[in-house]
This record gives sequence, structure tokens and C-alpha cells, in this order.
Amino acid sequence: MSNQIDNAYKSAPSHDQLRAMGRDLHFHPSEIKNPTTLTAEQLEAFNRNGYLTGIPIFDADEMAGHRAFFDEQLKKAMAAGLGSHSISSAHLKYGKVYDLLGDPRIVRCVRDLLGPGIIGLASHYFCKMPRDGTTIAWHQDASYWPLTPSKTVTVWLAIDDADVGNGCMRFVSGSHRHGQLEFRASEASESNVLNQTVDNVERYGSLVDVELTAGQVSIHSDLLLHSSHYNRSERRRCGLTLRYCTPDVRAISGFDWEKEGVILGGTDPSGHWANPPRPVRDYSPG
Repeated sequence: MSNQIDNAYKSAPSHDQLRAMGRDLHFHPSEIKNPTTLTAEQLEAFNRNGYLTGIPIFDADEMAGHRAFFDEQLKKAMAAGLGSHSISSAHLKYGKVYDLLGDPRIVRCVRDLLGPGIIGLASHYFCKMPRDGTTIAWHQDASYWPLTPSKTVTVWLAIDDADVGNGCMRFVSGSHRHGQLEFRASEASESNVLNQTVDNVERYGSLVDVELTAGQVSIHSDLLLHSSHYNRSERRRCGLTLRYCTPDVRAISGFDWEKEGVILGGTDPSGHWANPPRPVRDYSPG
């Protein structure tokens, strides 16, 4: 990942390390027969398209509180010389984000996709400031992660309204069914927040703009191609990514990813995931 992102608690593998890992990177469809929160039609759509979107979770009053909290943390991060994308591993730094990771309204949706065993894997604020000159190029999350098998989903919680004007996410519908795709290292001229780019993505499916109202979430497979373009507006666009996997997923040793995993459902008999407690006090950068 780029130096805009503060990986304070885990390390990021290099391109060569990632390519050398023997990972199972093919899509494992949801096999849940009796969902309790999502509908059978939504599960079918997730398996077919690789994502769900527009799911309401928090009301306007709740989101005002979450937004005010993020505003405060962003102000501190930028005062310390960090970028607007720098707040990662957030559930290990802030009790409020730890609570969001385990919020039952979100976890129930995830359970309907992954099953009763759930690990809260990671959390990261992606914030594009007004007239932000950066992009997030087309990529698959699984290509970055030293994890196997590919049984991870991302919940993207809209902190601000997200639309085409301020650089909402885009998905390539159905691209998750192609497995891991070849990527190249991003060039400096691309102003990419991340460091991978998949080219010519239209061959893998149709492009979808993921417009969300604050308080709504989208959920996507770790193999789904996604991106976001420049924020050309005078409005900020922030989303909190919350990542979840099944307990049988393994973090490949040497990168400390297992230290962040919180057990949110079922058990972890092997003790692979560290199950860290809620932070006692909030992190202060710098």
C-alpha cells in the first residue's frame, strides 16, 4: 500500500511475496439456506454479481455521531502530517470503531453470507477530500492480502453521502467469478492511493456506480474488481471499510494479520486469531 496509509499494526507483503504465496483465490459462494436478515434473492445476487448495495444500517442521527467522531480523528491525523486515507487498523485504535466492527446489524448481514463463524478482520477509513486528486485504481482486495482461502467480504459503510460527483466506488459486476486477475504495479502518474492496477476491466463484467446515502452499506467479495475515481466536487467522501472472514481463513505467517482478528461469531479452536480486546483509550497519531 502507499505511504498514505498508516499500517501501524501489520505489515504489507510485496508484489513478489504475494505472487509467491500458495493461496486459494477462487470464489466460495454463500451456501446459507435460511438467511435471517438478507433475503434469499440477495444471497443469489451476491453469488452471481459479487456484491450487494444500498443496505440501510444507521439512521441520520446515528450517522451524525459517527461522522463527528471521524471528523475529530481526521483532524488529529492531518495535524500530525498524515493523509486523509491514513486511519487504518481503526478497530485496534478506537473503541467506537471496534463497536462498529461488531455491531449486530452489520454482523447479521455478514452471517447470512459467511455463516455463523465470523472473524472481524480489519477496518480502514477511506476519505477523499473535496477536489481530491487521488484515485483508487481497479483492484481485487484478495490480491493484497496474505490470506487463504478467499472467504472474506468487505462492508463499506458510507460516512458521507457517496455519488458519482464525489468519487463513489465502482464495481465490475461478476468479476469475482474469474478468480485472481493479473495486476501490474501502479505508476506514480496515476495518483493511485494503492499500488496495484488491473487493466481493461470491461472484459470481466459490467461497470456499476455504487452510490450510497450516509448510513447505508455495500458488501463485496474480496475477489470483486472495484475502484473509485477523483473527487471532483466540493464535498468530502468518506467510507469506513469493515472486513470479515470465516474462522478457517489463515493469515500467512510473517505479516501479523492474525493479530487483528476479532472473534464475532462461532469459535476459533486453533487459536489462530488473536481476538484483541476493545481499546481502553483512543489512539493519538504522532
